[in-house]
Amino acid sequence: MSVETVWPALEQLLPRVGKPIQYVGGELGAQAKEWDEATVRWVLMYPDAYEVGLPNQGVQILYEVLNEQPDVLAERTYSVWPDLEELMREHRVPQFTLEAHRPVAAFDLFGISFATELGYTNLLTALDLAGIPLTAADRDDSHPLVVAGGHAAFNPEPIAEFLDAAVLGDGEEAVLEITGIVREWKRAGAPGGREELLRRLAATESIYVPSFYDVDYLPDGRIQRVVPNRPDVPFRVHKRTTMDLDQWPYPKRPLVPLAETVHERYAVEIFRGCTRGCRFCQAGMITRPVRERSITTVGEMVQQGLRDSGFSEVGLLSLSSADHSEIKDMCSGLAEQYEGSNVSLSLPSTRVDAFNVELAQELSRNGRRTGLTFAPEGGSERIRRVINKMVSEDDLIRTVVTAYQNGWRQVKLYFMCGLPTETDEDVLQIARLAYRVIEEGRAATGTKDIRCTVSIGGFVPKPHTPFQWASQTSPEVVDHRLKLLKQAINADRSIGRAIGYRYHDGEPSLVEGLLSRGDRRVAAVIRRVWEQGGRFDGWSEHFSYHRWVDAAGEVLPAFGLDLDWFTTRERGETEVLPWDHLDSGLDKDWLWQDWQDSLSEFEQDDCRWTPCFDCGVCPSMDTEIQIGPTGRKLLPLTPV
Repeated sequence: MSVETVWPALEQLLPRVGKPIQYVGGELGAQAKEWDEATVRWVLMYPDAYEVGLPNQGVQILYEVLNEQPDVLAERTYSVWPDLEELMREHRVPQFTLEAHRPVAAFDLFGISFATELGYTNLLTALDLAGIPLTAADRDDSHPLVVAGGHAAFNPEPIAEFLDAAVLGDGEEAVLEITGIVREWKRAGAPGGREELLRRLAATESIYVPSFYDVDYLPDGRIQRVVPNRPDVPFRVHKRTTMDLDQWPYPKRPLVPLAETVHERYAVEIFRGCTRGCRFCQAGMITRPVRERSITTVGEMVQQGLRDSGFSEVGLLSLSSADHSEIKDMCSGLAEQYEGSNVSLSLPSTRVDAFNVELAQELSRNGRRTGLTFAPEGGSERIRRVINKMVSEDDLIRTVVTAYQNGWRQVKLYFMCGLPTETDEDVLQIARLAYRVIEEGRAATGTKDIRCTVSIGGFVPKPHTPFQWASQTSPEVVDHRLKLLKQAINADRSIGRAIGYRYHDGEPSLVEGLLSRGDRRVAAVIRRVWEQGGRFDGWSEHFSYHRWVDAAGEVLPAFGLDLDWFTTRERGETEVLPWDHLDSGLDKDWLWQDWQDSLSEFEQDDCRWTPCFDCGVCPSMDTEIQIGPTGRKLLPLTPV
């Protein structure tokens, strides 16, 4: 039975809102399939505005993977801005999809990809607008299953009561497995209803159903244990790992936005995972092991993606793109293929060495050159040893000077503030480093026409990292250090005027810390914030620190807790962490030892090039590091 579109009612509202084009749909690459021809129907969401959500690589990949199945339909929805939300409530227009403007509540599965925890209030808005009960316990067989994924899903406990299920890790094979389970359940006549379907999903041991687990607490508020509340549920849920990326060359037909978005390019993920061991980096830890795409597959993807999208920029993406074993041949091959065309190639420069500058030089053959970004993360060599960011000051200066000598005039350096064991002096070293960059850059180039931008982000301890036990630095201390740093940068105007300074204050980071390491008791805070108008917390103009602090002050004392208990408190070795029953593959004992190593400023090597140091991923996940070189070259391609 077909589902009616809400477009006639929605269309009447669009002239009254900002950027109405973002709600229209019909982008190049979008797929509108017939409702009645599908057995299983998904709606996929990135819980942010269209301009942020549409370029999201994860959603685009799952969208294509699902729609390639003949009896599966997948459509997209994004968060609506408050102006449209108000009108939708007034005129009773539900949360809708872009492809056919169907109501979200009509689908079988509602999949939400969380790259950041600050999208949690937007989830509640979408559920409420859709007419889906906020809590999973209140849903019945008429409602879709609400399934979370993305990096934040590695600790879904703060939103556990709002979810029916969560998937840890890679989604390509997981969504097909879920689809198959739902397909068979529906064809059998939906036996046992929603409860039986969730049981079948949980039986895979790689799909987490929060309602099947109970949490017991100690008198002091710490978790005593997390245990299944039924016999056919596993004690631990394991992450999914897609091993052969060449078999998953997605997105093949990228979505081309109708409205301006944060990224307008064809993005190719050249490898997945990272073993550099930066102790602050959750993405690097939870995506292990390293799995490379072959140079030939990358070339084919670029050719097809450009042909089918019309994009003029290609981004070669990964957590550390210059670490691909065939990166030099890849960059030179693509540069040769597209030299003289309007296609520009970019490589996120995260590794601080001159090799990155060589690669950037290759990719800018056609004359289109953007600024280079390097991420030393810490201002002093001491703090870089603590976080395992193995970059010396001389390496950094040598790399940046090389960039200036090769024609770059703008370099961006990214740092964090609030790192474990950090002092005021560690942060002030950022100013000294920036001064040296400008001074040596001017000396090497003979010109004052160079700039350096210092960008500072607040550190947030994340689950499944060695810093998951660490105390988070208070916003007051972070803001004090940022003020000292600004004064130091401006101390000598002849140099300081060549240094840009951008920073995020400590308040949003503390809220992110609450959500990243929280447990199920934090759900009440999230709901209170949402009820008080919390929306788009990742946007500074919408974020309210005081709203979060007030909500925590109203809700947490009932549990004998407060905001500091979840954020600035250091955890002990034996404490049960909210995510301990969710297996990222990393051995907890190894993580603890790496935390101790950080405190003694001991650096850990990259296991791609050294013997295994037993982090646990490869044996526990039955995986292995996959790196080249393959010995193959880029296939001859016809430039677009």
